[in-house]
Amino acid sequence: MTQIENEINMTVKANIDENQKEYYLREKMKAIQEELGDKVKKESDIEELKEKIVAKKMPKHIEEKAMYELQRYGSLPASSGESGVIRTYLDFLVDLPWHEVSIDETDINKAEKALDSTHFGLEKVKERIIEYLAVKILTEKNPQTILCLVGPPGVGKTSLAQSIAKALNRNFVKQSLGGVKDESEIRGHRRTYLGALPGRILQGMKKAKVVNPVFLLDEIDKLGSDYKGDPSAALLEVLDPEQNANFSDHYLEEQYDLSQVLFIATANYLGNIPAPLRDRMEIIELSSYTEIEKFNIAQEHLIIKQIEAHGLDEKKFSISDEAVMELIRSYTREAGVRQLDRLFGSLVRKSIKIILGDKKEKVSIELDDVKDYLGKPKFSNTKAETSDQVGVVTGLAYTQYGGDTLPVEVTYYKGSGKFTLTGKLGDVMKESAQAALSYVKSNAEKLGIDMDVFKESDIHIHVPEGAVPKDGPSAGVTITTAIVSALTNKKVDHFIGMTGEITLRGRVLPIGGLKEKSIAAHRSGLKTIMIPWDNKKDLEDIPQDVKDSLEIIPVESIEEIILKVLK
Repeated sequence: MTQIENEINMTVKANIDENQKEYYLREKMKAIQEELGDKVKKESDIEELKEKIVAKKMPKHIEEKAMYELQRYGSLPASSGESGVIRTYLDFLVDLPWHEVSIDETDINKAEKALDSTHFGLEKVKERIIEYLAVKILTEKNPQTILCLVGPPGVGKTSLAQSIAKALNRNFVKQSLGGVKDESEIRGHRRTYLGALPGRILQGMKKAKVVNPVFLLDEIDKLGSDYKGDPSAALLEVLDPEQNANFSDHYLEEQYDLSQVLFIATANYLGNIPAPLRDRMEIIELSSYTEIEKFNIAQEHLIIKQIEAHGLDEKKFSISDEAVMELIRSYTREAGVRQLDRLFGSLVRKSIKIILGDKKEKVSIELDDVKDYLGKPKFSNTKAETSDQVGVVTGLAYTQYGGDTLPVEVTYYKGSGKFTLTGKLGDVMKESAQAALSYVKSNAEKLGIDMDVFKESDIHIHVPEGAVPKDGPSAGVTITTAIVSALTNKKVDHFIGMTGEITLRGRVLPIGGLKEKSIAAHRSGLKTIMIPWDNKKDLEDIPQDVKDSLEIIPVESIEEIILKVLK
């Protein structure tokens, strides 16, 4: 027993001696490395950084700051946590552009061709960009302008910003602001915090590598705010031409010049952009595309884009004009062309499967083939009523996704004079309905309505598609006409649409979004629309093909509408 115990003790002692020897040697080696190797490495690192800072030719105050931080970096041990923070900061200073510029395109015609090659229509936007370029060529300075492209999803706002960068021959950088609710996302964190980062603006500038890029701030209307601050307030300095030459980022701790940047913001809905921010930007509205515009966009851009994206030979795929129009009318209902683009992608994929599987040379899609490829149509060609009815009137609505038709139904039945509103209506539409009923009551005799009907009956106003929230100040004339139609038992011409707010005296007040509403009427198969007299000035915004197919009647009072519409 004693012998076994001695053997175990000897083994344990030998292991301990070996471990102690190893530990001692490792610690000694570490001390020697720290004394020699790391110092040499850090000295060469500092020298390299110094050369980079001098070569960067930063503004004087920034260079002084960089040299001060470099001195601090040199005095700190490599194992120090702050050493890493300073090193990251110095690398960021060196990576930021301070004087590098891209040379702008100086030929206006070339820039115009570049814009035309990527986007169909959008004349106002293109004109504004060419004006910008013209001023720059003349003055040889960057005109300080902040453009904001506002329009429904899918109309090409983001891709247009990329095209602008291409036309001006500038670097392009994008930051999406959707869901950003922390102010430090814009201004950066102070370097006293662990894991501090510069704000998105300076991160974008670092990525751009020049001081004059086209900088896209996407979805500016989707900014949030919480207890950490309001990022839209931080953007005020970025987007103010008078202030952004001295933009202050918490991480940088020094001023940075953003005055040469061409900022372009995009938004779906103008109402969601805070007023002070909106005031600093030049608003350019992109509205819904007409069927003809969608057709041209499909032929010139979308089909070719999908064929190239899927690696198919252009000669092996074709689609007839009638089939393209069928996709636009029966398989999509949108302001832009995003869903249409997806449908072409689906058709190309199915064609590739047929070419490879059935060993076919080419796939040609005609009108009759669309249903086989994509299934039954999702939308009917027209939303207009199929026949004249009592108490049903087609109104025109403007949503953040473009224009739409909005049928209003009114009925009455024996009761005690109650008034019911359904269809998930907002406060403004409820008030419109109240005003409409008051007008009808006060003019009952003139309209040929027995006053007893209001005491002995309940009136019910319903706007179909009850799951969709509806609000806005342009349904007054539609509701009034529907009430009069129901109470006089006269049918309404189902090919007529209308829009406008009503006063208690029957005057029709102007509305917004006439272009989108008229496009929706055209798309829905209406033949006539009645608009407020004060909106005559907006007629020039309506596309010519829509004006050619619609009779547009400006009216001053609700009486004119009732006389025209009721049969």
